[in-house]
Amino acid sequence: MPLITPHPALEIKDIEIHQPIQWLALAWKDIERCPTAGVTHGLILAVVAGGLFWFARDSFWWIAAMLSVCMVIAPLLATGLYDISRRLERGEEATLADAFRIWTSGDKRLIFFGLLLSLSSAGWVLCSAALIQWMVPASVHTPADFVRLVVLQPNSGLFELWVIMGALMAAPMFASTLVTIPLLMDHPTLTLQQAILTSWRVVALNPFSMACWAGILCLFTALGIGSAFLGLLGVVPMLGHASWHAYRDLVVYDPTVL
Repeated sequence: MPLITPHPALEIKDIEIHQPIQWLALAWKDIERCPTAGVTHGLILAVVAGGLFWFARDSFWWIAAMLSVCMVIAPLLATGLYDISRRLERGEEATLADAFRIWTSGDKRLIFFGLLLSLSSAGWVLCSAALIQWMVPASVHTPADFVRLVVLQPNSGLFELWVIMGALMAAPMFASTLVTIPLLMDHPTLTLQQAILTSWRVVALNPFSMACWAGILCLFTALGIGSAFLGLLGVVPMLGHASWHAYRDLVVYDPTVL
């Protein structure tokens, strides 16, 4: 099986640890210039997430599955915001219709990547269920069961182990998605494997900066979900536009290399 080699024209940049703050500032400027697209994206995710949560409110495992679905939807939904930011940086007009158009592009690489994200999310839910069912003497069905039997269980260490397992599974997903979708949008001839490899190279060169960025993503996401999903109206456009500017700072394309 041939090894996947880095794309020769893609150069990874070393950035300062405080650079993610600048991405948020640039994202705010994009939101000011094209607010309708950002709010619409946030509204879509808020309605989907809120509806799924309401449907699954009495079942802990359905809630876990629904949150995993939202984690898959979010980066794919953000492709519209990436296109808005790309158009704005070129000095072009950007509208909500442009964002919708990128969703219907039919790029097979993005479709396949979405399937990979779905499988990863499903794997997290299954591993969580296996761990808890193995270590908890009683069955966990409702959110109250999870709090009583896992979170509040003294001296078991199960909740801590569950969090560590989640972090270990989230880390490679973060490394695989960091700049992959913007790369695929920006370079039609780039393979999915090369885009994912480039994303991993970004994390390897900037581990502390990317840990800071991951923390910001988790914080904003928690605020968006914790506000009964209403915060997603602002969180989704902020993180979507900021992720595009992160990609621009972290990866440089040099066509003279080819």
